[in-house]
Amino acid sequence: MDPKPSPCPARRRLLTGAATGAALYALPRRRALASTAKVRSLAFENLHTGETLRTVYWEQGQYLAQPLLDIQHLLRDYRNGQVHAIDLGLLDLLSTMRERLDCSRPIQLISGYRSPATNAVLHARSGQVASGSLHMQGMAADIRVPGCALPQLRALALSLRGGGVGYYPRSDFVHVDVGRVRQWAGS
Repeated sequence: MDPKPSPCPARRRLLTGAATGAALYALPRRRALASTAKVRSLAFENLHTGETLRTVYWEQGQYLAQPLLDIQHLLRDYRNGQVHAIDLGLLDLLSTMRERLDCSRPIQLISGYRSPATNAVLHARSGQVASGSLHMQGMAADIRVPGCALPQLRALALSLRGGGVGYYPRSDFVHVDVGRVRQWAGS
């Protein structure tokens, strides 16, 4: 147990009201991965929509509302357009991974948020999709990084101990989430 709360509550979730679009913050869940960066940035390429995004989402000790909304939109369920809050810890994990890889290329996003309806369809088609997937809570992403070998990406994710790591070499992606620390291999 920590003797005092984190001065930087990095694991807050960005919640947006469907009707108002107003950004609200929930309570922190756990500390973010340590980063010495003065800013936290991300770059994505959504492989299903072709959209790209390069953004600074944290600076001067705080998360920035508009970049978080932009990220949330890019990581939406591309099958039905549903947008959902993305766990800030996931963003910090992905940012730390890019920083440690010293990578300027965007993270290729295979899957970010998945609506319960989409997840149910995918689960029915494949035993590799968990019925209670953390994708449905905005806490998981399936990714690859151009120029980074998949085993290297997996090893980095495992070393950070930020949550779950799934390795899918035949499908050419690594799953990362901010749930409990665990690992598995798929196809």
